[in-house]
Amino acid sequence: MEPAALVIVCTAPADGDVAVTLARGLVEQRLAACVNLIPAVVSIYRWKGKLEDDRETLLVIKTEPGRYADVEAWLRAHHPYEEPEILALPVVAGSPSYLAWLSAQTAK
Repeated sequence: MEPAALVIVCTAPADGDVAVTLARGLVEQRLAACVNLIPAVVSIYRWKGKLEDDRETLLVIKTEPGRYADVEAWLRAHHPYEEPEILALPVVAGSPSYLAWLSAQTAK
């Protein structure tokens, strides 16, 4: 069974307007119905052999399953990170009226 929607999480630099620019671009291009920005996320990870501790903004991107490839391609083209975090989580249930709105907002 295909998920009713996808939630894609992606981190962006906390400094500047990068997260806002990414969120607005995704919605303007109808790749996402809505993007929530959660500031002050602390990410600890290993990158190129070094332990990193960065302040980031978490983007919570809501879209349809059929739009995933387009969202990923758009993020890769516009994101400043060499390897942006792009993880898709299936939505197995949701308010029918919200899911209908989401679908209408992301229609090609």
